[in-house]
Amino acid sequence: MFIEADADVALEQFGDEIRPPVPCLDELLYDVPGSGGIINCPLLLIQVTRLKYGGFIFSLRFNHTMSDGTGIAEFMSAVGEFAGGAEAPSIQPIWERHILSARNPPRVTCTHHEYDDVVNNIPIILDGDMVHRSFFFGAPEISALDGRLPLHLHRNCTKFELLTACLWRCRTIALSPDPNEEVRILCVINCRKRFNPPLPAGYYGNAFVLAAAIATAESLSKNPFHYAVELVMKAKTKATEEHVKSVADLMVIRGRPHFTLVGNYAVSDVRHLGFGDVDFGWGKPVYGGPAKGEVGVVPELSSYYIPFKNKKGENGIIVPISLQKNAMDVFVRELEIMLKNDNENRVC
Repeated sequence: MFIEADADVALEQFGDEIRPPVPCLDELLYDVPGSGGIINCPLLLIQVTRLKYGGFIFSLRFNHTMSDGTGIAEFMSAVGEFAGGAEAPSIQPIWERHILSARNPPRVTCTHHEYDDVVNNIPIILDGDMVHRSFFFGAPEISALDGRLPLHLHRNCTKFELLTACLWRCRTIALSPDPNEEVRILCVINCRKRFNPPLPAGYYGNAFVLAAAIATAESLSKNPFHYAVELVMKAKTKATEEHVKSVADLMVIRGRPHFTLVGNYAVSDVRHLGFGDVDFGWGKPVYGGPAKGEVGVVPELSSYYIPFKNKKGENGIIVPISLQKNAMDVFVRELEIMLKNDNENRVC
């Protein structure tokens, strides 16, 4: 479904930085009644809004049963190539859904904490007291987190692992669950290259798994920062080819269970998908990425890692966070403590 619109505002009126949550999103991507379901609904909802004095906003919503972030980024890139006169996309789309089908007979061979049945002792509160903020992590912030690691982790830890451990820890402290409650971090892992041979280029279906790290709220909050980092690093190593096949089999055996919401926080790294490189003929976008920070109906349970250049021209990562006001205040305080650049933080 395609929508064409005109706005009575200029790009400059959106402010010095466009970051999620994007202002006026309801007007920039109209939620057509009846279009948000899975069956008998549009696979894509696209709105192009022309701005006053030039420029436009391209907004898109897609049916996640059709594609994942990598696939939709390749679709948008292909649209840009066609707009530039190309006769065919540089990456040909590949269907081949049988590649990720369950085995016959299906057999669950790995542990999947992301789909555990959990007693709901941690309340999920949906009310109007939610605060939505985006936090910028540039080189100084990443360096401050890295400075808290022992040397053996310092050499091997990625930005994703640093950032994920930090957010998981600060968020858990902010929500203040029962000390004995289990909390999970779910890392969205692109599994295209986890296969041997890798999935074919252009495969645009859902090719990701959720790698789960698990800890009690007390152990995550009280232990040194590197405890959380090591949990995240270990969780990522579980996303093997066998793990992916085991997930596919689990979906058949258990009837496509949804991952548990209780005590969970999911993060998805979209820095390398290329949304910021899409060119429809007028150059790269001022901002290319998710318009809001959450996925689904519970905004406080997920965040994206988005490439971003701030108004100072510094490159970094922007992370949208949604929490209730009191929890957000605590989260900000804990994050400031974590980002304090103190040379005495390093553990030898």
